[in-house]
Amino acid sequence: MPDTCIGCSTCCLMDRTLEEALALIARHTSLAEILSDGPHSLFREEETCHSFDLRYTVHAPVADINIAADNEHLRRAAVRVVSDLAEICDRIGAQRLVVHPGHVWGEEVRSAAERALDRSLNDLALAQQDINVRIALENMGAWEICFFREPGFLDRLADSGLGFALDVGHAHVNGNLGPFLEEGGAIHAHLHDNCGRMDDHLACGEGSIDFGRVMAALPGGVTKVVEPVSFQQYERSLEHLGSLRR
Repeated sequence: MPDTCIGCSTCCLMDRTLEEALALIARHTSLAEILSDGPHSLFREEETCHSFDLRYTVHAPVADINIAADNEHLRRAAVRVVSDLAEICDRIGAQRLVVHPGHVWGEEVRSAAERALDRSLNDLALAQQDINVRIALENMGAWEICFFREPGFLDRLADSGLGFALDVGHAHVNGNLGPFLEEGGAIHAHLHDNCGRMDDHLACGEGSIDFGRVMAALPGGVTKVVEPVSFQQYERSLEHLGSLRR
């Protein structure tokens, strides 16, 4: 039987309104992750969430956001967007707010960007104190410009009090899914597959990830969301994940 507690991200339904996307997701699961970007921005669509009997997690915008910007004006603006979105999450009862850890465009500014990221982690930790939602930083894929690709970054999250969102596909591409699972501590998980070379966002079971091992290793209480390219891949992922329990 498919696990209806495994949610679906609206990232695969950006060609539909948020209302249409949530209506489709609600037919299959009790959990939806809203990618708050473009037509699904919760700064415009917050009220839509109250029309559905769903549990929510939220993914912060991925376009035009960089919490590691060495330009302090841009960094503060990015943190403000995430902090304001966290307040919306609180109002809709979202359990998790997933945030990308930022990026750097050149080695000559990497040290400045590292310091900027540290300031942003501290700022987000402060913002988290006033809300019920947990802010979780997501490990990134094989893009060298991105921060948080290795498990060593988990120490910085622990020091700040922020959560960890394990992106299984990203870790597999970087060849460190095993170490991430061994380190543990994830409060949220993005589930999708690939063959270890590209971040394909395949349906679970269509690549080379051992999801039996993944599901067994995830901590209790972790929220689990499939992050597919198409809704059909979400349906196939549910079937594959359900087959692991048979």
